[in-house]
Amino acid sequence: MKLKFKTLLCVSLLLVVCGIAPALSAELNQAAVDGFNQYSQITEQKMNDEIQSGHFLWIDLLPADERNAAYARLRKGDVLTEKLEMTDNGREIETPNAMIHDWVSIIFVPGVNMRQVKVFFQNYENMPDYYHPDVVRSKILSHRGDYFKIYIRMRVEKILTFVVNTTQEVNYKQLDKKHLISISDATRIAEVENADTPKEHELPVGNDRGLLWGSKSYWRAEEKDGGVYVQCEALTLTRDIPVVVKPLVKPFLNSTPKELLETMMANVRKGAESSAKEMG
Repeated sequence: MKLKFKTLLCVSLLLVVCGIAPALSAELNQAAVDGFNQYSQITEQKMNDEIQSGHFLWIDLLPADERNAAYARLRKGDVLTEKLEMTDNGREIETPNAMIHDWVSIIFVPGVNMRQVKVFFQNYENMPDYYHPDVVRSKILSHRGDYFKIYIRMRVEKILTFVVNTTQEVNYKQLDKKHLISISDATRIAEVENADTPKEHELPVGNDRGLLWGSKSYWRAEEKDGGVYVQCEALTLTRDIPVVVKPLVKPFLNSTPKELLETMMANVRKGAESSAKEMG
């Protein structure tokens, strides 16, 4: 009887938080934006420090046995993913009424070189072909050298279905022939209501259901071992959940960014291999 009651309670709480609460509008506050920007700056500094110290990929920081095992798993086709959490000199970075999700994932794309991977990354006009169904539309808005401003419409179907129009700025930096990094920053995110219907319209930016308020990703690519290792650290900002149910629901909601990242990385591998074959 106790087990049944606990189960019903859990289900009820999940329905409240994942069903009713996200259906209500929430407002993004400046303090949360500032916290996300601070988190991003610390992440970028960490990336620069790791690269300068010779630890290009996150698995390079592992003890030798674990590192060798990780590389072996990647070459077998595994996707390795880890949850991260940055602090400011040991202090938690505050984002009032919002949550930061920080995940890093890495894959190995065999039989390709850095030039082919870079061409695939920058093929923004055809993203729906490689990232379907998560990417619905994409378009290059402007392009100058290794800087791109792009439009991407994303459709996410996890717990809830939601559609967002995003404008993203992407900057690439070729460190040498074997190493490439890029940073993608979503400068505008607007949730779309009644997508692909005559009633379609955007909700006010920062005043919607709060399912995606911020997004920034850090990419690294290294050519070696007969292919290219690709790593992505993805930061996202979403609305917070009620304190009373956070311990119960947070692990469940945290799984969504992880699953989306792993799906994207699997698509990157498949798309990069296909693109390389087309290029010859």
